[in-house]
Amino acid sequence: MGATSNSVKVDVKAKSPARQNIVILLIRQLRPHQWTKNLLVFAALLFSLHKVSPGLIVESTVAFLLFCFVSGCVYILNDFVDIKNDRNHPEKQFRPMASGALPPFLALGFGAILLAGSLVSAYYFDLLFGVVLTIYFLINIAYSLKLKHVVILDVMIISAGFVLRAIGGSLMIQTPFTPWFLLCTMLLALFLAISKRRHELHLLQTEKGTHRKVLDSYSSELLNQLNTIVTSATIISYSLFTFTSGRTIQLMWTIPFVIFGIFRYLYLITITDKGGSPEKVLVQDKPILITVLLYVITVAGIIYAFET
Repeated sequence: MGATSNSVKVDVKAKSPARQNIVILLIRQLRPHQWTKNLLVFAALLFSLHKVSPGLIVESTVAFLLFCFVSGCVYILNDFVDIKNDRNHPEKQFRPMASGALPPFLALGFGAILLAGSLVSAYYFDLLFGVVLTIYFLINIAYSLKLKHVVILDVMIISAGFVLRAIGGSLMIQTPFTPWFLLCTMLLALFLAISKRRHELHLLQTEKGTHRKVLDSYSSELLNQLNTIVTSATIISYSLFTFTSGRTIQLMWTIPFVIFGIFRYLYLITITDKGGSPEKVLVQDKPILITVLLYVITVAGIIYAFET
């Protein structure tokens, strides 16, 4: 009897940390390491530095957090749908649901509550922002369920998500956005999405079709050609943006940062076979991180000096 009692006590103690880990697993499931993509929401604030105020900073931060929460809900659904395929992936097999550590339906329930709260909050702060956030969620759901299997359209949907982030950030602080800025955002996002597909092709090699069906429709040659077109268009569009957006022409001094950043990323995806996770590259690759920081500082300095 004594031995049985001790074993029961040990089992109870063993379950306690597991219950505590559920919260950590739910946070991990939201993929906070990918929230750097939502920093694009602050772009409108950066280019409106001449009229920045504490209120605008708070509003931009709220927009950022709401995009993070909604994108986290998308990740939950995406991982739920792909759970079987992710278990065969060399990296994704360690995700909470794919590894079996997090019960899938618990994650779905948590996501539903978080999504409802986020969308209600979005409509409370600004009606149009709420509409944009809803559209962002819906197109990502369509992507997770069907569109990610449609060649070309899959990378365009990813790009649309970045454009909606930029629009949402502008709407939240009531700042007009220019077509050139949105075009630059779309092209840069296409570049990152195409680079991600290229990395997946390299990573999965001969077993590419067993994980993501759309990879059967791609080849390294095609993706390289697409990247050539997109990178050229991005540099040209950004250059035109600095000259014709109605802002100070001094923004042209930021063009070299954009060119170097794109060239550096091309180097990483073609020579070092990186680029599968842009958010990791941003943090782990010092030249790109420094370039982004210098770009932000330069834009802020130019706008403050010439538009205030």
